[in-house]
Amino acid sequence: EGISKVTSIVWSLNSRRMAVVTGDRIVHLYDDNGERRDKFSTKPADPNGNKNYVVRGMAFSPDSSKLAIGQSDNIVFVYKLGSEWGEKKSICNKFHQSSAITCLCWPHEQAHEVVFGLAEGKVKVGQLRSNKPATLYAHPDHSYVVSLTSSLNGRAILSGHLDGSIYRFFFDDGTAGATHSKLAQHGCVAYALAWGEAICAAGSDCKVVFYNADGGVVQNFDYSGDDEVREFTCASFNPSGETVVVGSFNRYYVFSYNMHRQQWEEAGVKVIDNLYTVTAFGWKPDGSRLSVGSLCGAVDVFDACIRRHMYKGKFEFTYVSNSQVIVKRLQPGTRIVLKSHFGYEITKIDIYDDQYLVAHTGETLLMGDLESC
Repeated sequence: EGISKVTSIVWSLNSRRMAVVTGDRIVHLYDDNGERRDKFSTKPADPNGNKNYVVRGMAFSPDSSKLAIGQSDNIVFVYKLGSEWGEKKSICNKFHQSSAITCLCWPHEQAHEVVFGLAEGKVKVGQLRSNKPATLYAHPDHSYVVSLTSSLNGRAILSGHLDGSIYRFFFDDGTAGATHSKLAQHGCVAYALAWGEAICAAGSDCKVVFYNADGGVVQNFDYSGDDEVREFTCASFNPSGETVVVGSFNRYYVFSYNMHRQQWEEAGVKVIDNLYTVTAFGWKPDGSRLSVGSLCGAVDVFDACIRRHMYKGKFEFTYVSNSQVIVKRLQPGTRIVLKSHFGYEITKIDIYDDQYLVAHTGETLLMGDLESC
């Protein structure tokens, strides 16, 4: 059937939907069990025009009811999907632009503002309430925007540009106004750009570089001397920001932050023969699964937990990171996500009377009521 590149994979924040789009411009919607429940064709900017565009990026709204789609024919569509399967889909916003959309993200703290990059070097925001776009900032030399990512707290974004520069933008939080500045000059074009506990950037020089919040280099993993490694194409942090995956040809690398050593470490490399180039990643918001899309149109879903064990034969603990655990009641299958917001390692979990949860870290206690969560 030929190559049909997976151009974007995104999960809704409520973990109920995964959206996948390929070169055929059809969006496929899957439930959290991986079963395809729906699909729809995207539309060209010109209703009477040809479908010769590419979908460059997708993002769910923070409330999981809308899906933004950025296209190379100079437009961003926002589709209203509703909160339940089977609801009627409709286009609720359109943002026409003067150049191609190149990338897109939707910070979870910006409920009514979707961010997108343009081929002319501008980073803009589509304002859903007014249905009007606004420019957040523009590259001084109009350098093409190749990548966009948002911070874990949803209050800032990063953009990677064709000249290797990385810019940062802070949204107005009510105390400090919106600001932007150049964060770093990467050694190559940062096609792979992600922001978690650190900033990860990679590209054609086969180096994975971690930057701190001020743009200083924290660590550098150099694979340029390895003949098996080709350019890095995309990157994505897990929801806790402690693990990042970086895609390449026939493989992806996993890097994790070691809290005890205070450094990033290569946790492993997953080699998949005949996968070809990794083109998209999508983490399930609870961190339990990683979806990987490739140049040939395949989407593989991997179990991403560190460890899993049973508790009293009634509960299952799934450790998706050192600081985040999914607690599942086997009957009737309900589950909650237990997370240390300070990033501390969860060392012990107890459940009393099948209802009251107490978890220990080295510095804190986490307590909850499973009936009310």
